[in-house]
Amino acid sequence: MGSVPPRALGWVACAVLGALCCLAPLPGARTPWPTVALFTVLYAGCEHISVPHHRLRVPHHRPRWGGRPPGRRTATSMGTFFPVLLAGAFLLPPPAAALVAVPGALLARVEHRPRALRRVWRTAQLALATWAASRAHGALGGRDAVVAPDFPYALLPAGAGVLAFCAVLALLDGGILATAERVPARAAWRGLFARSLGPVAVHGLAGLMMAVLWRSPYGPLAALLVLLPMCVTYWMSAQYHRERAAHQATIRALVQAVDIKDGYTRGHSERVGRASVMIARELGMADERAEALRFAGILHDVGKLGVPTRLLRKDGPLTPEERRIVELHPEYGHEMVRGIGFLDEARAAILHHHERLDGSGYPYGLKGRQIPEFARVVAVADAFDAMTSTRSYRRARPVAAALEELRRCAGTQFDPPVVDALARALSRHGWHPAVTADDPRGNVPPQAPAGDRHAEAGS
Repeated sequence: MGSVPPRALGWVACAVLGALCCLAPLPGARTPWPTVALFTVLYAGCEHISVPHHRLRVPHHRPRWGGRPPGRRTATSMGTFFPVLLAGAFLLPPPAAALVAVPGALLARVEHRPRALRRVWRTAQLALATWAASRAHGALGGRDAVVAPDFPYALLPAGAGVLAFCAVLALLDGGILATAERVPARAAWRGLFARSLGPVAVHGLAGLMMAVLWRSPYGPLAALLVLLPMCVTYWMSAQYHRERAAHQATIRALVQAVDIKDGYTRGHSERVGRASVMIARELGMADERAEALRFAGILHDVGKLGVPTRLLRKDGPLTPEERRIVELHPEYGHEMVRGIGFLDEARAAILHHHERLDGSGYPYGLKGRQIPEFARVVAVADAFDAMTSTRSYRRARPVAAALEELRRCAGTQFDPPVVDALARALSRHGWHPAVTADDPRGNVPPQAPAGDRHAEAGS
């Protein structure tokens, strides 16, 4: 736990203290304990079968909470069974509603370390959000509206509860982004509330229906029927995530195989994926497209698995025939990932990332806007990393020099708006060039291996 930034520990401690303050009135309050117990058991059961996704990042190679790539700022506390918490907020006093979240969150599955800290954070976050929702709902007379439902009126306090729930989640999540993941303060909270509002509003409507049925003559069993459609939706989502996880494991294996085969560019694919996402953000792409672009960058050279190793590592110039073989790697890569459905546009980037705007590229000699946008982005990211990475045969160029070379080739080899987007991203976030594949014997080959020369600008 010592590797967690102290600021993040302080933020978690503040959340825990706030949650304890919310629970403090319980012993002296008039609490409907049977209802609390039923909701607590129900939420704990739902949380146990849900997909774990709790945000708090331990720096240096540990995955982010939720497993999202850098820069993807979505509401990370989204759960499948928020209707149970919100129904509790609409039915119970605030301290009792906050208690509903505690056992389930403490017992939830956690994928990454430090697991205990993640569970405590999740518990405090949900307790605070549920308490706030219950307070806002009760302040507008929501509990009377649930007992004698007048739906146009009942929606007003329920909406206030949903807004309070979202606001607390966004506030706490943004704090973790700023303290644990070192996101700039101005960017940490940007978009969190807006992105979570839609899904939580749907869950809030389901929670209101549960609360109304719970207080109706039909009782709690009728209220449970509201969860049935959401359980089906969760099952379908879980199937999708399992399929996606299997594909991602395949992707990791392919990238590792490329790194082993072409040792001169080890780590290059991951950095191209990172640079591609930086460009995507500056171009205003949606999260889903930025994620697909990351995969495109990671997999852009996977076709090298079909190229003989002797050609990838050849120090001297290639013969025309050898060059034609190396230039087949985009087509090999496209065929390798053809069956991975969620890659979508990424497949076009793998096939066309060596095309040039003036039509002198390969494999098809496409020109200008004939080249897919993803391919134009990956081409710039690929060349930039090739130039700024130290290799055993030459030192890295400074970032400024690499950008100048990209600008020189813009309009003929690279798309000028994409080059400008990379420049803006680098001015905001910087770049950390990498040393890759140093020769342990200290031998310096006279030029780049054939498999690497194609990536650099002007080659």
